[in-house]
Amino acid sequence: METDVNGVRVDTALVQPFQKSDPHHGLSRRRAAVAAAANGDAACRGIGDFYWEIGDGTGALASGSRGTRYSANKPLQVASASKLIFAAYVVERVDGRLTPAQLDALEMRSGYDNFNPLACFGARTVAACLDRRDNGLVNADHQGRFSYNGGHDQHLAATLGLGDLDRYGLAAEMRRVLGPELALDYAAPRVGGGLKASPAAYAAFLRKVVAGRLRIRDLLGSHPVCTGGPNCTAVQAPELPQPWHYSLNHWVEDGPGGDGAFSSPGMMGFYPWISADRGTYGLVAREVVAPRAYLASMACGQALRRAWSSAG
Repeated sequence: METDVNGVRVDTALVQPFQKSDPHHGLSRRRAAVAAAANGDAACRGIGDFYWEIGDGTGALASGSRGTRYSANKPLQVASASKLIFAAYVVERVDGRLTPAQLDALEMRSGYDNFNPLACFGARTVAACLDRRDNGLVNADHQGRFSYNGGHDQHLAATLGLGDLDRYGLAAEMRRVLGPELALDYAAPRVGGGLKASPAAYAAFLRKVVAGRLRIRDLLGSHPVCTGGPNCTAVQAPELPQPWHYSLNHWVEDGPGGDGAFSSPGMMGFYPWISADRGTYGLVAREVVAPRAYLASMACGQALRRAWSSAG
């Protein structure tokens, strides 16, 4: 069968197999460009060893490691990258119909911003962690204003009936709702920062989102709130390259020069993202205790995205 494409007769029987085998139109070029960026871009060379991956809803499309310290299957503490997974859990629990209070919590506007994760040391359950020191207190004058803190998630988890769960029960509950095939674990019962997962396990979660098998896909970037800049009433935000917006437990990289990706960087350098068009996911995976480790991984991940996009 032939069809007319810009005035040229094209045999669709020949074109369609190519399109099916290479839906990203230049996959080999993209793979080569991203690998070159991972090994040669200044932002990536500067962070030492790491694992990286880019994929779509069907699987990984490109991946690799710098150095020998990290691999796809090595479990890592992902810190605040936990937040995106908890948001996906909440959205599934309520069938995508968030209450105003749940929306405030996931956008860090609930006022529960006294949480100190160090105070949770030794706490066995979600509720015990929330009860330590001032972790469960609300600041009424912060309600309705963005304030980056793990207390919003921890309080929300308690209101959803997760208070009695220890780290094992919390992991089981995430798998029950998000999918039993997801190898998610927790190093501590902190829903917004205690997740422990391999890059492969986290990537499997991102694939489900990109494939539309989790409801949060349609809510990425929804209800954005300001986190800084003129005329913004935000209380506190982490250091960022630009004053991005915040959505449901994830950042929207929409500042000047940004590409609009949805991301959830962790303090120790675990940086996952979903592209602005929701067609691909990616991650830079490492676990280090160093100042601004998340910013360095973020810069590398952004370089990988640029390489992927420009090679297409």
